[in-house]
Amino acid sequence: MPKKRHPRRGSLAHTPRKRAPRQKSRIRAWPEDSRLRPLGFTGYKAGMTQVFMVDDREGSLTRNQEINVPVTILDAPPLLICAARIYGISSRKRNVLTEVWAKNLTEDLNKTIKLPEEYDQEASIEYAEEFIEDGKAENIRIFTHTQPRLSSVPKKKPEIIELQVGGDSVEDKWDYVKDLLGTELRISEVFDEGEYVDVTAITKGKGFKGPVQRWGVKVQPRKVYQARRHVGTLGPWRPRAIMRSVPSAGQTGYHQRTEYNKRILKTGTDGGEVTPDGGFLRFGNVEGDFVMLKGSVPGPTKRLVSLRRAMRKKEEAPAGPPTITYIDTSSQQGG
Repeated sequence: MPKKRHPRRGSLAHTPRKRAPRQKSRIRAWPEDSRLRPLGFTGYKAGMTQVFMVDDREGSLTRNQEINVPVTILDAPPLLICAARIYGISSRKRNVLTEVWAKNLTEDLNKTIKLPEEYDQEASIEYAEEFIEDGKAENIRIFTHTQPRLSSVPKKKPEIIELQVGGDSVEDKWDYVKDLLGTELRISEVFDEGEYVDVTAITKGKGFKGPVQRWGVKVQPRKVYQARRHVGTLGPWRPRAIMRSVPSAGQTGYHQRTEYNKRILKTGTDGGEVTPDGGFLRFGNVEGDFVMLKGSVPGPTKRLVSLRRAMRKKEEAPAGPPTITYIDTSSQQGG
C-alpha cells in the first residue's frame, strides 16, 4: 500500500512569528521608476466603508456595471521633507556618504531626534555635490516626518520615514530633491487615482495563543489522554530536539505584513467626503487629506500604514481612475 501523506498544519511562510520591534513598519525594497517623484507615503488607518463604482476589470462578468466595493480610508496628512541622504557605492552594503537637512524644522521633530542649535546648510550642500560630481554617489533618498497634529490621531511625536526617489540618474534626483527640502509632500503628488500600491503595516496584536489559533492545527478527539488543543507529538525520537516545524504556542499578531496590489480609488483634501456621520469608530473625523484603498489593509485603527509603488503589478489590471458613483457616509455608531 502507498504511504499515506499527512502534511503539517499551518504555513511556515512567516517564521519566526515574533513581535515586531516597533509600530512603524519598515520597507526593505523599492521598485524601479524613471519618474522623478517619491515612491512611498504614509497614513493613519481611519476605518472602512463601502462605495459603488463602475467595474472596469477586463474579462469581468460585471464589466461596465455598477458594483459594491469595500474600501479602507487612510488619514494622510502632508509629510514634511526634512533631509536628503546620499548613498555611495559599496560591494557589501549601502554606504552613507552624507546628509543634507532642511533649515527650518518643526519643534515636534525634537521629540524624536536631537536637533542641532546651529546648522550650515550651504556647506552641507557643497559637500554633497562633491560626491555627485566625482561619481561616488549611487542613490539618493529623502527623510520625511509625519505631522500627527494635522490628523485625528491623539499624538504629537512624529515618525521619521525614509523614502526612495525615482529617476534615471543621481544628478536628476539631486536637482529634484534639493528644491524639496523643508516643503510639504501631499499624497496627490506621489500617487495618482487608479494606481496600484503595496501596503505595509504592523498587524493587530493578539498576545500569547495556543497552537490551534496560532497555526490552525486540528483539535484532538474527545477521548485523547491529555489536553485536546495541542499537537499530537512534538517530534521523533531522533533527533532529540523539538524542530522548528512543530506548531507551538507563542506570540500571535503584531507582525509586519505586506499586501500587494491595492488599488487607490480616490484621493482628496476634504475628509468630509468620506467620513461617516458621527465619524469612524475609534478614530473620529478625517479633516484633511485622505486616500481611499480598495479592500482591507493590515493593522488596527490609528495604526501607521506605509504605501509603496506596486512591485508586482499585474498586466491585466485596469489603468486610470475609476468611476465612483456613490460613497456610503451613513453613521457607524449603530442604533
